[in-house]
Amino acid sequence: MNVLWFLLVGVIAGWLAGVLVKGGGFGLIGDLVVGIIGALIGGLFFSGLVGFAGGGLLGSILIATLGAVLLLVVLRVLKRA
Repeated sequence: MNVLWFLLVGVIAGWLAGVLVKGGGFGLIGDLVVGIIGALIGGLFFSGLVGFAGGGLLGSILIATLGAVLLLVVLRVLKRA
């Protein structure tokens, strides 16, 4: 059941990041990939630097979304360079 929640958080976070950064999502698979990588980035960033790793489902979605937004911004900067 934990894997299902992780995938759900990944899809939601990827979709939110796509809406915030680009104005639209990347489809189910793209949102899932961006969300999962964003969850890893957000989890590492917030637990390592800030000392906070989320609280519950909403906290996990927030952290994963912030990580996914950071990922998308970095990818855009690298794509332009």
